[in-house]
Amino acid sequence: MSLRFIAHLDMDAFYASVELLRYPALRGLPVVIGGRRRTVQDAAPDKVFPPLRNYTGRGVITTATYEARAFGVNSGMGLMKAARLAPDALLLPADFDEYRRYSRLFKEAVRAVAPQIEDRGIDEIYVDLTDLVMSETAGKALDPWLRARDVAANIQQAVHDATGLSCSIGVTPNKLLSKIASELDKPAGLTILRESDIVGRVWPLAVRKINGIGPKAGARLETLGIHTIGDLAKTDPALLLETFGRSFGAWMHEAAHGRDDRAVVTYSEPKSISRETTFENDLHPVTNRAQLSGIFTELCIKLAGDLQRKGYAGKTIGLKLRFDNFKTVTRDQTIDEPTQDAALIRRAAGECLKRVPLDRRIRLLGVRVGALSRPGERPAAKTPALFE
Repeated sequence: MSLRFIAHLDMDAFYASVELLRYPALRGLPVVIGGRRRTVQDAAPDKVFPPLRNYTGRGVITTATYEARAFGVNSGMGLMKAARLAPDALLLPADFDEYRRYSRLFKEAVRAVAPQIEDRGIDEIYVDLTDLVMSETAGKALDPWLRARDVAANIQQAVHDATGLSCSIGVTPNKLLSKIASELDKPAGLTILRESDIVGRVWPLAVRKINGIGPKAGARLETLGIHTIGDLAKTDPALLLETFGRSFGAWMHEAAHGRDDRAVVTYSEPKSISRETTFENDLHPVTNRAQLSGIFTELCIKLAGDLQRKGYAGKTIGLKLRFDNFKTVTRDQTIDEPTQDAALIRRAAGECLKRVPLDRRIRLLGVRVGALSRPGERPAAKTPALFE
């Protein structure tokens, strides 16, 4: 296969960094983002946020500043546990609308420099730099890896100019290695890895650093005495196939040697678009009916906005509920014509709600629109009454 230059760009502590733009006085302090949803009152520029020691509830950390991470807190950790590790850290509620806005800004900035982008989420993308690098170095006595570094540095500067935020970039011959490389020198890192660097820089890393080896596989590898990527690379492939199955075992062997031929996929149609929220405290369909109704309607309005902004409409409206016993139920309804209208989505989701026994407290509520297509815009209709 011909030489490729693939970049993985990962925004640094993305949600927390966006909040620090809003509250610059918090720079250098341990700050945790998570728990309840942001309210209008939370947006005040002089808002004083509580220390984590005062938190009670079952919320989890969305992200944290690097100063907070130094205490051992990290994304996905329960806030009660984080309060024990970093009681003086400040707790801010999440503002996903603002994070999505900054996500769009940084991706637009990257596209202006290097248009071959694969969107991997709100704070990360892959970028194929091959054509840019090769077109400027072909027939010249120039090291293409130095040119790749220059392009990546230009991307970092463009992102900072557009958002005021920093990002870390790894540039390697493939997506698997680039994902690893972007984590090596955070924050604001720019890491170049050639195939010749795999043994020295990749093999000493823990096997979990390979994207695709999760907690269960990592624990199983530990029982086999396989701790590092280098250990995995030196393991008899037959043992991996026997332990993990033919497909996953073979992939592990290839990944440990830094081999990955996946292309950067610049465009793919989504199958569905959804919005959901987990409540900090369980809400009862009867005693908390008004609060649930407001949240339900707000989710539908935001989902409709997502559809309109992305240019989609859908015929299948879905509802998702998770109860206090962690049982999750879903219901779908297919309507006659594709829609991107909040009122129609709310009405169809409300019909789905009628098919669910509402006899327990609810911890999560979500709405989804599937069977997507790209029709023209539709006029808005009157929003129906709440929870009817």
